[in-house]
Amino acid sequence: MERWSRVVRTPLGLTATILMVVVLALAAFGPLLWGDAAEAVDTENILAAPSAEHWAGTDNLGRDILLRVLVAGRLSVLLALLAITITVVVGLILGTAPFLLGRRPGRLVSAAVNIAVAFPGLLLALSFAVVFGVGATGAVLAIGLAGAPAFARLIQTLVAGVAARDYIAAARTAGIGRFRILIRHVLPNIAEPLVVNSTIGAGTALLAFSGLSFLGIGVQSPAYDWGRLLFDGIGAIYTNATAALVPGAAVLLAGLAFNLFGESVAKALGITTGTGVRALLSSRRKPVEGPEFAESGTRSSDVVLDVRDLEVTLPGVNGPIRPVRGVSFEVRRGEAVGIVGESGSGKSLTALAVTRLVAEHGRVDASRLELLGKDLLVPDTAVQRKLLGTSMAMVFQDPTTAFNPTRRIGGQLAEVATEHHGMNRGEALERAVDRLSAVRITDAERRARQYPHEFSGGMRQRAMIGMGVMGSPALIVADEPTTALDVTVQGQVLDLLTAIRKTDDVALVLISHDVAVVGEVCDRVLVMYAGRIVEDLPATDLTTVAKHPYTRALIEAVPDMDTDLDKPLATIPGRPVTPADAPVGCAFAARCPLADDRCKTEDPPLVAGSGPDDRHRIACWHAGDPLPSALDTDELVETP
Repeated sequence: MERWSRVVRTPLGLTATILMVVVLALAAFGPLLWGDAAEAVDTENILAAPSAEHWAGTDNLGRDILLRVLVAGRLSVLLALLAITITVVVGLILGTAPFLLGRRPGRLVSAAVNIAVAFPGLLLALSFAVVFGVGATGAVLAIGLAGAPAFARLIQTLVAGVAARDYIAAARTAGIGRFRILIRHVLPNIAEPLVVNSTIGAGTALLAFSGLSFLGIGVQSPAYDWGRLLFDGIGAIYTNATAALVPGAAVLLAGLAFNLFGESVAKALGITTGTGVRALLSSRRKPVEGPEFAESGTRSSDVVLDVRDLEVTLPGVNGPIRPVRGVSFEVRRGEAVGIVGESGSGKSLTALAVTRLVAEHGRVDASRLELLGKDLLVPDTAVQRKLLGTSMAMVFQDPTTAFNPTRRIGGQLAEVATEHHGMNRGEALERAVDRLSAVRITDAERRARQYPHEFSGGMRQRAMIGMGVMGSPALIVADEPTTALDVTVQGQVLDLLTAIRKTDDVALVLISHDVAVVGEVCDRVLVMYAGRIVEDLPATDLTTVAKHPYTRALIEAVPDMDTDLDKPLATIPGRPVTPADAPVGCAFAARCPLADDRCKTEDPPLVAGSGPDDRHRIACWHAGDPLPSALDTDELVETP
């Protein structure tokens, strides 16, 4: 309510609100106050000029033009509202169809909308008017349908932006249907811009309707709206200009009232209207079911997550690309495994594949992908959704996008318990308060009634962790959970994850670009480059036993207390390999000082190293070879 009150706090907003109230009051009470007088025929004052008795003169039957303009306000506004209602309803159906129908049927609807948008609105309205016939009904349908494509395009853009949010992906993983997600999560988050654009669209519809009536294909006698009065008055413009000017001014003021009010609301709420709405085109949709593989090999009883030969394939401009290639690892109970690497190395996409959150146009393949011994690659079922909802927790990088901003924190946490644990609403809310307390949020009962924007960044992240531990998860996947937080809050979040892991014997997969953080928190570290694991080693050995040149370069690039401040900070020369341009042989060869001809032609396998730890694996033809002396000083230092 406070945000809407901002509308009247500015001169423009106050003026627009007053105009809007006057127009609506005129539409509501005009016919009641002046209806009989506007229909009174006075043959002695036919086509009379403006006078004290008739301020705008009379028409060809001696009827007062000003009174008829005042009475015509109801029909003009009513028809405009009916037209915009058709626009909104049809626009909602077309705009939400891609979200509800899925990828391929949605594309057909989007293509039809794009074709319709390419035609000028007035041309569409005139075409529909011819189809539906002359008269008010035909004009309402014509204007309503003519405005629907542009409104549908706006809704598609808004829906696409919300559909990319993490809480939508979480709702899909929970097995909630598309229609329910649309009603409960998507539409409430786009309601304000829809209301604003509908208000502006009503003004546009009023102007368009008056134009059709002026052309003689809208309202027909004996009924009359402002456009019809303008049509009647234009014939006498040289003898009585007010006969045309007064209804024209009414159309102008009413159109301004709708448009200025909508613009004022948009400004007060910080919404960009019309074609200026930003298109947030990134998407994160339902996961793709991969083929079912037969179980092979042996597996320890304490293994929580078992990944073998994981591959993710995405469509590319020049054919399919594989941003994740043959990744294999396992995570045991109570174990923390960190995944590090530069941006684009495939670490986050690996986590999305494990949690079944890869975009629907992607494909996930593996010889084994199991959680607690259950195959995650089989077709989606209620049993599997319950397994994911109760045994796995996902902590997203940005908690701002992970929570629905229109729903209270407690309700969102409680939804996990009602969907997956069979609790009723009251029990679920109690559990939510308990979990907020468990993640060290003070005054949890009050905080549960607040919205996400009322939480700080660190509190939102802790609440996200609280959502993950609403049940008793065996695995927590944290995708760069501290990226957007300051150093102090980062430490608090990491301490919380560590405490949960040790207390409940929960397995943890921590994805980060910060080698130092992973080295402190995790038991093992997986180093990824160009979609592959290039080294897998104990975290305690990270700075001393790492053998892959890329791993050593990452460690060297982290400044410490012994870093020489007189020299530029160390960096890794060159640029990371993009998945679409993965070279033959070792992907790191172009940046590696140890690379030879074999490295450029043969891709090294990930094999056990020669050390005492049989879980230390390296993918390098020159693992452990001494680096050139220049590398320690110059080659890892890239001068800006």
